[in-house]
Amino acid sequence: MPRWLKITLKIAAALVGLIIILFIALTVYVNNNKQKVLAMITTELNKNLNGTLTIGTIDPTLFKGFPGVSVELKDVVLKDDRWAQHHHTLLTAKDLVVSVNASALLKGEVVINKIDIDNADIDLFTDSTGYSNTSIFKTKPKVEKGPKEKQTSSSTQIKRFSLNKVNFVVDDRHAYKLFKFAVNEIRGRMDYPGKGWNADIDLNTMANSFSFNTRKGSFMKNRLLKGHFDISYDDNSQVINVAPNNLNIGDDAFNVAAKFDLKKPETPFTINLKVNDILWSSAANLLAANITKSLKMFDLQKPIDVTCDLNGSFGGSGDPLIYVTAKVKNNVLKAQGGTIENCSFKGVFSNNYINGKGLNDENSVIKLYHFNGSYKDIPFTIDTAFINDLNTPVATGIFRSRFPVTKLNSVIGDESLRFTKGIADLKLAYKADIVNFKFTKPMITGNVDIKNADVNYIPRGLVFKNNSIALKFTEKDLYINNIRLQNGSSIVNMQGKVSNFLNSYYNDPEKILIVWQITSPEIRLGEFLGFLNSRGGGGESSASTYKNSRAAKARVTSQLNTAFDKGQAELHIRVAKLYYKKFLATDVTADILLADNSMKVRNVNLKSAGGSLKMAGLILQGPTNNFAISTTIDNVNTNTFFASFNNFGLKDFTSDNLRGFLSAKADIKGGINNAGNLVPKSIRGTAIVNLKEGALVNFSPIKSVGKFAFPFRNLDNITFGDLKAQFDINGDQIKIAPMQINSSVLNMDVEGVYSLSRGTNIALDVPLRNPKNDNKIADDGERNKKRMKGIVLHILATDGDDGKIKIKWNKNHKKTKTDDDDQKTDDSQQTPEPKQD
Repeated sequence: MPRWLKITLKIAAALVGLIIILFIALTVYVNNNKQKVLAMITTELNKNLNGTLTIGTIDPTLFKGFPGVSVELKDVVLKDDRWAQHHHTLLTAKDLVVSVNASALLKGEVVINKIDIDNADIDLFTDSTGYSNTSIFKTKPKVEKGPKEKQTSSSTQIKRFSLNKVNFVVDDRHAYKLFKFAVNEIRGRMDYPGKGWNADIDLNTMANSFSFNTRKGSFMKNRLLKGHFDISYDDNSQVINVAPNNLNIGDDAFNVAAKFDLKKPETPFTINLKVNDILWSSAANLLAANITKSLKMFDLQKPIDVTCDLNGSFGGSGDPLIYVTAKVKNNVLKAQGGTIENCSFKGVFSNNYINGKGLNDENSVIKLYHFNGSYKDIPFTIDTAFINDLNTPVATGIFRSRFPVTKLNSVIGDESLRFTKGIADLKLAYKADIVNFKFTKPMITGNVDIKNADVNYIPRGLVFKNNSIALKFTEKDLYINNIRLQNGSSIVNMQGKVSNFLNSYYNDPEKILIVWQITSPEIRLGEFLGFLNSRGGGGESSASTYKNSRAAKARVTSQLNTAFDKGQAELHIRVAKLYYKKFLATDVTADILLADNSMKVRNVNLKSAGGSLKMAGLILQGPTNNFAISTTIDNVNTNTFFASFNNFGLKDFTSDNLRGFLSAKADIKGGINNAGNLVPKSIRGTAIVNLKEGALVNFSPIKSVGKFAFPFRNLDNITFGDLKAQFDINGDQIKIAPMQINSSVLNMDVEGVYSLSRGTNIALDVPLRNPKNDNKIADDGERNKKRMKGIVLHILATDGDDGKIKIKWNKNHKKTKTDDDDQKTDDSQQTPEPKQD
């Protein structure tokens, strides 16, 4: 070994030995004078504090920080001078070890090789007035330096640090911020290239609170944060940059980047998070409670891609700017209203919907772009859907869809309408409040077109085929255009309007009034008898069946049923031909009001049987459909008219017995069953009849009298002058007011009761004289005196044992003076009394 090397090694060994001796001496000195040294250190440190620092014990550690100088402090407590008021201790540390570079210390620099803090609590507290317990550190006065004064400074550098079992709290009650971390372990290394520093940090900590606004809740609440950070600081810009790196937040791996600007006193920051394949519920739970509540209106079955950008400041009192994006593809979306399959969209959340209106719930928005999916197998698209104002959420958007109309059956239920064919095309703009995560009372504008549809209206048992309909929703009204309904051979074209539709539909569907303009080339009323029925189907039992699994659909169905069944419809009808069984009417016009289980008929005008008919009335639906009508008949062909209505239930007096032209006025009440037939014994009312150019053809009661009373007269075709009569109807009893019949064969006075069952009792006064030439008497008074001259037969038509009408003498007839005079004059003309049977 060269001599110079031997000398060098000896000198180095001597120096190392000297240093060891100095460390040992320092250690021995400190150990022997702990209290004195501790008092000196704490006294010196407290000079620069607005508060107190206490250290339980101090121990030099010779080998722990070698070749640096290491000191282990135990039970370190740091309190500001207002601690008695707020009771928040800035630092409480059970163990704190500081290792300082000895050679750097000799140069006037403090280079901390390592700081280890174990079992500690750090509480940075700011009260509501803005006072902070960090004010314990006195601010050094600024000293102006001359231009030629040498700029010198010393810097404190930390090489390594670690925290174990440390509770770190930033509680700012002035800015409503609360950050609480339970640090399991943090280990870091730092270097100082140029102006600034770089740090590599490994983090393992529980985020108990990460709240920028305690009134809104915490981000990442109770989530374990575990990962690595590369952090740098530049002295010139005074900006801390956190390079993008992976951080596990709970069970999900995020890529996190951040920037903090220390130049400004409020310390603005930007935090960027990105994650792939995270569940919607997991992502929502990482945000503040007020945002989570809104996002949980929905849930997605498959993982999604999410980014979150936070821009705010630690010194500000408001929320940070929050911007969250989510990409969803071929997913399953679940909401309170149902499930959407094959769902794809780009979602955005922001709490700054309109610039300048603040970062708050009222100015927050959820945007869904290019929303595609299918609901109950109904495909649809929404170009852009918005949900804004999280305090009172409102959803808006434009809904488009084209689908087979049969798919509506699973949406609205099949208790009211069942579609079997057709295509629906929808374009609707909607706006809806959201209450308890449910869309409530959406307001709709736009169009719905349905073509070539077959639909069965279940409650009334009606089937419509080859139908079309065009709905136009405005802000207030609903227009129903170009409707074509076909039921059997009946074809109906309709135009309708519902004023204030949506408001009435949601708030009081029973008050909905739809005004229809209806035209048709041909209607057969028998095909619409379902409207006479009371509402059918087991509504209540159906509702209980769907109570749990289809609650939303049941609500829609119930409201739709109410609107259909109890809403009112005003019909203005123009029909070229109207058929009802044997009845045919042409040029029909009518105004009808359909209300809850009632039908008001007004201004009915039609042509039938060569004449015309006017009518107004009311039908009340029930087990028996009760009606009340007022009718005016003008100059109808009697034979055709009676045949059209099945002789109005008469058995012995039919259309085959009548000829002539009938005019009448009738006010009648009664019942019609669901098959459209009159209910027996239900008719009540009055009919006033005028028959012109009448003839009685083959009427058996008259012919039975004529067999013996008028054997030489033609009773097969008895012609009349004007015949006027009044009938009071009471069930199956028809009361005939006193009536004069003047015919070509005989004259007759008639009065009594005709029964459709039992109880016929009709008095007939029939003079035997032949009135054949009475029409030659010009004077009406003279002709009237002569009509009852001569022998008069007083006959009673009553029920026979076989159910047919029998003729017998009317023994209870009250003779008048005229009768006695006639009998004296014409005794020779009397005929034998007919047999009773």
